[in-house]
Amino acid sequence: MPATAFDAIIIGSGQAGNPLATALAGAGRHVALIEENKLGGSCINYGCSPTKTLLATAERLHLLRTAAAVAAPEVAGAAALKVDLAAAVARKDALIAKTRKGIRANFAQHAEHVTLLEGHAAFTAPHSLHVTLASGGIQDVTAPLIFINTGTRAAVPDVAGLAEVDYLTTTQLLDLKELPEHLLILGGGYIGLEFSQMFRRFGSRVTVIESGPQLLEREDDDVCQGLQAALSQEGIEFVLGARAHSVSRTPSGNISLMVHTAEGERRLRGSHLLVATGRRPNSDKLGLGFAGIKTNDKGYILVNDNLQTNVRGVYALGDIHPGPQFTHISYDDYRVVRDALLHGRKRSARQRPLPYCVFTDPPLARIGLSEGQAQEQKLPYRVATMPVSVIGRAQHTGESRGFWKVLVGNDDRLLGATLLGPEAGEIMAVIEVAMAGRLKYQQLQDMIFAHPTWAEGLNNVFRDLRRVGK
Repeated sequence: MPATAFDAIIIGSGQAGNPLATALAGAGRHVALIEENKLGGSCINYGCSPTKTLLATAERLHLLRTAAAVAAPEVAGAAALKVDLAAAVARKDALIAKTRKGIRANFAQHAEHVTLLEGHAAFTAPHSLHVTLASGGIQDVTAPLIFINTGTRAAVPDVAGLAEVDYLTTTQLLDLKELPEHLLILGGGYIGLEFSQMFRRFGSRVTVIESGPQLLEREDDDVCQGLQAALSQEGIEFVLGARAHSVSRTPSGNISLMVHTAEGERRLRGSHLLVATGRRPNSDKLGLGFAGIKTNDKGYILVNDNLQTNVRGVYALGDIHPGPQFTHISYDDYRVVRDALLHGRKRSARQRPLPYCVFTDPPLARIGLSEGQAQEQKLPYRVATMPVSVIGRAQHTGESRGFWKVLVGNDDRLLGATLLGPEAGEIMAVIEVAMAGRLKYQQLQDMIFAHPTWAEGLNNVFRDLRRVGK
């Protein structure tokens, strides 16, 4: 059977693939969208949506337990509250199902131009793919434009015995119906920390094991220490500088994890083990060699500033190419490609801001350079820090953990900011807009913000700028 020809083929229905299919269809292009798993990609199915939905459940439990801190009547038994995990997961599943249903309905509205193929795709030539359909059968497709948006999956470290202990990835943990008695989390990165606080607030005992000397290797030391202190206050245990080398099941059914530390060998025991040690690209089964598409040594597809691979007409979008792995970056990849193909506007995918937020409590948000990065780049800068506790809103609400840290260049313009505290992501957005507009810090310092709001802190955070470097 001859291959079916399309104007464009998109492999993967993630945060770049879905809107791109709709945009191309709206421009009259005939598009094949191929999805092997669930519509929506990682954000919808096992990333942002499910984790933030369950984090909301954890936050409500925490608010009930701590109501007395703001002189609210104690709820009987609130201190011992544990989550109804099955109900929380059912709520999460209902929201995800509704979102996936909406995605499918959107494609149905564009059925004249979008063909949804559910199955596994692999290249047979630079612009040809062989699709093994989930419903049975095969279909060969071809197009002058191909967009790879297949994302990543959990990276599993080489630890002796790991495959025999029924460890959990984040995808599996999100579907757990019974609360772990003691959750061991291997990995102290962004994902591991969000899950650590979530399950601690659900009622589990939690231990985080990190091979590095501190959490969050990309953040400044004071930021990592501040967040660790806040999480430790809630009873989360941290074991740093601990490299796991073997794991097994005890006769009682618990997990026994052996780690090397500076103090020697240590055995950690728990009821469940979450592996949160990073991600690996879903590129290994795409037949990239048949297309001549180049990857780096980790399997990420190499792209230029316009997200083009080394093969003309083939693009890689989202987490499948090297770089920061965030949903909003994947979505911006779509906009970069859309603008170039449909609107004649070229924009570099490398020259763009990188805002991100870790949804712990207090949350951590960053835009621009950290202090460590400024030092690595040998940039002259001034830095100021301010405890959240001095902000009026913090005193009213009792949410006073954390601090703000801002960097300013010699031209008085912002180089970056790291915010650890309530509403950090929202305040970060204000700073990002100021950076985009190349405002000087004095303009934020003199701006009138509504009272009492968290944003008022921007009037004061720059007061004690300390010069660093030349």
